[in-house]
Amino acid sequence: MSHPEQSMPPFRIWFLAARPKTLPAAAAGVITGTALAIHDGHFRLGPALAALFVALLLQIGSNLANDVYDYERGADAGERHGPMRVTQEGLLTPQQVKLGMWVVFGLSALLGLYLAIVAGWVVILIGLAAILSAIAYTGGPFPLGYNGLGDLFVFIFFGVAAVAGTYFVQADSVSVGAWWMSLPLGWLIVDILVVNNLRDIEADRTAGKHTMAVRLGEQKKPIEYIVLLLVSYLILPLLAFFGILPWTSMLACLSIPLGWRTWQVVRKQAGRPLNEALAGTGQTTLVYSLLFFVGMLLG
Repeated sequence: MSHPEQSMPPFRIWFLAARPKTLPAAAAGVITGTALAIHDGHFRLGPALAALFVALLLQIGSNLANDVYDYERGADAGERHGPMRVTQEGLLTPQQVKLGMWVVFGLSALLGLYLAIVAGWVVILIGLAAILSAIAYTGGPFPLGYNGLGDLFVFIFFGVAAVAGTYFVQADSVSVGAWWMSLPLGWLIVDILVVNNLRDIEADRTAGKHTMAVRLGEQKKPIEYIVLLLVSYLILPLLAFFGILPWTSMLACLSIPLGWRTWQVVRKQAGRPLNEALAGTGQTTLVYSLLFFVGMLLG
């Protein structure tokens, strides 16, 4: 079967494979960690930029891994509601996608070496764990995403590791505020995965992919979404009340209308219409982090 997309230039195909719409959320943890570092007087431009590019490269590498390993496991064989998968569409061969994945992870590792020189060997361990987890999400003998562990690992690496790690490579330590702020960023990014898995629940169930959405069902999974969304905002006044963060950090709460609007889509829709909620959750996460950044500068 021929596809008109096969006439696309290679750059366009790789651009689609990278899934650029996922990148703003990947940057949110770095933005938050850097905001805290600036507020505490530890800002260092080089490590901050390196942490940002590492986060983006890890997200792209994870996207490529998901693309090819889902294809090899047959998870993309049915009707898809999400973005185009280049391996499934025949735009790139599995070997090409795997090569691209290793190139991206290699670039992230090179930047990781710079961060290790700046902040110590522990950065290497975190980076290797992040790469292995990105591959193991859909690849390997025990794929995390197929066994209901995706939410946990997304929270650890895109929340805790992103925020606390970004702070660490600039300050050589992690503040109480950085540890606490890694939680809401992790929860918001897990909500992106919640929407993704809700959208694909039927296809995943058919493919034997036991995501948390498949395990919990269509009725319970949206509850996880709203709980994670609410606690991500409720934690801010608590941290300000106990003096861990300045009150200006609550500027992030101005993103609540974005989150609430997205929740309405999650609550009412299913299947392909949830792509709107997927984009909305990513936008909420990015705006939350940017407003937090401004609030910390004002503080």
